[in-house]
Amino acid sequence: MAKKIRLTLFLVPFILLSRTIFSEEFAYNGFNGVEASDVSVNGVAEIEKNGALRLTNETSRVVGHAYYNSAIKFKNPKSSNKVSSFSTCFAFGIVPEYSKLSGHGLAFTISRTKEMKGALPSQYLGLLNSRDVGNFSNHLFAVEFDTVQDFEFGDISDNHVGIDINDLESNASVNASYYSEGNNSKENLVLQCGKTILAWIDYDSIKNILNVTLSLNSRKPSSSILSFNVDLSPILEEYMYVGFSASTDLLASSHYIFGWSFKMNGEAQSLDLDSLPSLPGPKKDQTILIVATILSAVIFLAFGLLLALYVIWKIKNIDVIEPWKLEIGSHRFSYKELKKATKGFRDKELLGFGGFGRVYKGTLLKTNTDVAVKRINHEAKQGLQEFVSEIATIGTLRHRNLVQLIGWCRRKDDLLLVYDFMPNGSLDKYIYDEPRVILTWDQRFKIIKDVASGLLYLHEEWEQTVIHRDIKAGNVLLDSEMNGRLGDFGLAKLYEHGANPSTTRVVGTLGYLAPELTKTGKPTTSSDVFAFGALLLEVACGRRPIEAKALPEELIIVDWVWDKWKEGAILEVVDPRLNGEYDEMEAVMVLKLGLMCSNNTPSKRPSMRLTVRYLEGKVALLETLAAPDE
Repeated sequence: MAKKIRLTLFLVPFILLSRTIFSEEFAYNGFNGVEASDVSVNGVAEIEKNGALRLTNETSRVVGHAYYNSAIKFKNPKSSNKVSSFSTCFAFGIVPEYSKLSGHGLAFTISRTKEMKGALPSQYLGLLNSRDVGNFSNHLFAVEFDTVQDFEFGDISDNHVGIDINDLESNASVNASYYSEGNNSKENLVLQCGKTILAWIDYDSIKNILNVTLSLNSRKPSSSILSFNVDLSPILEEYMYVGFSASTDLLASSHYIFGWSFKMNGEAQSLDLDSLPSLPGPKKDQTILIVATILSAVIFLAFGLLLALYVIWKIKNIDVIEPWKLEIGSHRFSYKELKKATKGFRDKELLGFGGFGRVYKGTLLKTNTDVAVKRINHEAKQGLQEFVSEIATIGTLRHRNLVQLIGWCRRKDDLLLVYDFMPNGSLDKYIYDEPRVILTWDQRFKIIKDVASGLLYLHEEWEQTVIHRDIKAGNVLLDSEMNGRLGDFGLAKLYEHGANPSTTRVVGTLGYLAPELTKTGKPTTSSDVFAFGALLLEVACGRRPIEAKALPEELIIVDWVWDKWKEGAILEVVDPRLNGEYDEMEAVMVLKLGLMCSNNTPSKRPSMRLTVRYLEGKVALLETLAAPDE
């Protein structure tokens, strides 16, 4: 890589693949020959032979970073402590693994570090994690080019440009577009259109304005697609690193950078698209080649009877891709990969029994990631396809308080579902009988709010209404930080917002079933609220909704808590293992809310939105309560 230093007129004109450096300026027309001292990469990022910088490949749930290796001085704290103006220009392209299905996007970023330790893939774009989002101490600035609409962060679409400051909920965003030459109106631009896109990001520190401009040719349009008034001085520190970050989700995309220039206090050098590495084209359809190869192999193997029998045996045991499987967006694992991950589905790896089968702990060898593998056996093909279709839809749910579906596998009558591994197991192991660890009240109250937040997302915030139908302590799982996550969607039903749910067979767990289900057979969000009420009471009291070993008056938890409420001795039901170390106001609120949610009349139960507001202290509960069986 040749260096172009402004010192003399004796520069050789043919040095085009250049890096310009004058303390605050550089330019790369492709990345061939770039030394490690110039650009550092981590994660799955790499520089390809044609000079393209590939941030991510087609691997699910990975991140890739590429940074200019030296920190750049953005302001002088000894003078005005004002951030200087800066400008950058870069050429990028996005190639999805599957046409029209991509994940998750890339971002130009200015950050305090190049490593971005702890940053997550998927909707976090390799920049932050669930604990860091929104923290002022992040000192992070980014412009995202996002190809997935994430409701958690309020994305406007699945094809947008956003300005992010210390957060992944954009301060300003716009659908991707550009101004063509001689045209004063915007034209839509699909970020994964199969073409190289030029982007300019210009910050004017005098006017405190940030402009983002896009184009499909080498000439910069006179109008930007996104302008945002902001003073970056409180955000950026004296020295910061500039670079790019990208991530994938269950669906993957290859994110490329083909050229990049940057300059402080001036306009970044323009890039010529014709001189940059080209964007890889879409993968060719190899169906004909595959079919021809299989036919040739079958003809060849027909000459030997023993070899033919071996092939037939192999065909019966391989993973078969049927047409309905192509509709599932989640990652498809091979049976062999999951068998190795769970060490042959041995009993020692068994975590427990789910609603439809056994659950095993596994470790994916490629990524060394711990997962939970649920193994389901279905004899009826039609029932299996209906179940898989439902899982495919639920697999697109994204919320921090839901157990994430990572992928799936089908082999004969076996369906295997792969989920995030929850190292601390299920909630019921911590509140029943004689647990090894007694949860504190603060931990219990946090878990209750986590589950409520996840249920609100299912009922109202996703694109369809999802009814879980099996909310109980055994289906609340705890991650490494004891955050509550609702899992086991094997019984879930979904329908359009405002639609009338259809009648179905009554399923669930005794003690959590709303009384109207036995009459109408129609699960509703209100029947989920009833089950959540039982969960509130059992977490606060440390016992099951129906305790067979209890005294007759304490057999059913709702009746017992109501009797104590009428006697004015409500705090006597709080789990005695807490030894009185709990917030009495919070405990009373949880118990009252549990009774309200457990009302026999659906219309008298609060919605999950109102329930969340009660738990967050934004709305006060009424002093008087109606009897649950009134």
